[in-house]
Amino acid sequence: MVTAAETASLTEHVTSLELGAHVSGAGFLGEVAWFALGDGRVVLRRGEEAREIAAHGGAVQVCLQDRKALYTGGDDGRLKRIDVAGSTETIADEKGKWIDAIALSPSGAIAWSAGRTVKVLDKSGEIKGMTAPSSVRGLAFAPKGHRLAYAHNGGASLWFPNTAAAPEFLDWKGSHIEATFSPDGRFLVTSMQENALHGWRLADQRHMRMTGYPGKSRSLSWSHDGKWLASSGADACIIWPFADKDGPMGKPPRECGVRPARVSSVACHPKALVMGIGYDDGCVLMCRLTDGSELLVRRAAAISGAVTALAWDRQGARLAFGTQEGAAGWLDLPAVG
Repeated sequence: MVTAAETASLTEHVTSLELGAHVSGAGFLGEVAWFALGDGRVVLRRGEEAREIAAHGGAVQVCLQDRKALYTGGDDGRLKRIDVAGSTETIADEKGKWIDAIALSPSGAIAWSAGRTVKVLDKSGEIKGMTAPSSVRGLAFAPKGHRLAYAHNGGASLWFPNTAAAPEFLDWKGSHIEATFSPDGRFLVTSMQENALHGWRLADQRHMRMTGYPGKSRSLSWSHDGKWLASSGADACIIWPFADKDGPMGKPPRECGVRPARVSSVACHPKALVMGIGYDDGCVLMCRLTDGSELLVRRAAAISGAVTALAWDRQGARLAFGTQEGAAGWLDLPAVG
């Protein structure tokens, strides 16, 4: 447990905002904090300086960033790139079909899905497409950036967009939603409609069942060393071990941040074994995996709704958050020493 003084000192370093719409995503482009909203706006904040961009003619459904820009997909069917200065470029227009997922490759490619259609735009400007067995809501590039995974009913598929080979199918009964590769590329994990995660060891397609969640797990985050996968969906952050060749098979998960509320968002610190944890009552905690110690970032606030966005900056010095009802902000961690 932490003292009241320690708790107060951390919460006093939070900048709070009221954005007036559901926060779909949050993060940092250098010194600029960004927030993508359910009314189609993107808000950029540098200290007290704010800029609002009318990015979409409907909700921002999905968003991701690289080092230079933010990519947003809306229910107006458009995929956009927004840089730190607020300049906006339309990358794709799916003519009113919702953009359901986005993935960015370290090789410079970008992938998106709209219904059953999956497309990849490579850095040369060429677009390649694939039709999935059912609607796709989860996309992920493998760490080397050449192979794309997409989740759908009945499992997931692995596709090399730059080859003529057919996608490789990974089967598991049920509806698969989110998708993520382990940082070393050995495992693929999906979240499921059935209150579970499922994984495959890619070397031999051996299955990994991760069950026992009381709710749906929609937020996944890998630790900086790739040895742990944090997940939402329970009254604690559930963290699965992936350090050895068998991953979590035959091993129980660890838990941290146990509270009388369900975890809705998780974000692993980029340099330390520290979890950012958001709950469905609006609370935000930091929790250290090594000993389970906790620090309060934001107190529970029922009127703000669940935490729907949570992200660290690249240095791990700031943590952005946003909620279902439009409350948002960021923590500036105080310097030590």
